Amino acid sequence: NLQTQYKYLDGSAGLSFNTQVGEDPANNLVLGIAYHHFNRPRNSFFLNQGVVMQPKWVYSADLKMGVSESAFITLHNDHVRQGSYKEFISGFMYGLKIGPYTDDPDYFLQGGVFLRWQDAVIPAVQLDYRPFSVSLSYDVNVSGLSRLSHGRGGYEFSLKYTGFLDRDNSSANAVRCPRF
Repeated sequence: NLQTQYKYLDGSAGLSFNTQVGEDPANNLVLGIAYHHFNRPRNSFFLNQGVVMQPKWVYSADLKMGVSESAFITLHNDHVRQGSYKEFISGFMYGLKIGPYTDDPDYFLQGGVFLRWQDAVIPAVQLDYRPFSVSLSYDVNVSGLSRLSHGRGGYEFSLKYTGFLDRDNSSANAVRCPRF
């Protein structure tokens, strides 16, 4: 018996620790942990009640450091565990502040590369123009899957909007997270 659609509630929770590194407020360290699917939703197109979404743990560590007044580098690291699946992604983005004022630039342009260990190399580029961010990346298989995919990877396009909170609010600025 096949079901063509289903709905379920899903629950997640996470914590983030953000701190300034050194005297420069633009230098930041972010450590995070998240737990997804804690209510273990059932999700089977075949009405199989035994198919349960396994909980997923995500551990993150990011470090952003200024290189010059108008440039910065950000190191990103994520470790994911879900059931028997494990994934580790690590990489960096080199960013430039573009505009007449480096304290409040019009744009941020970033480019870099990530490695999904034992699987893929992922070049990426991102343009931020508040409150929007647009990014493009491409997975290049370097694992045994490259024989099956004939070296073809996959594109990922992202559009992000970060304007739900009033960022000029003094209360919000007291607990404001760093921009990456």
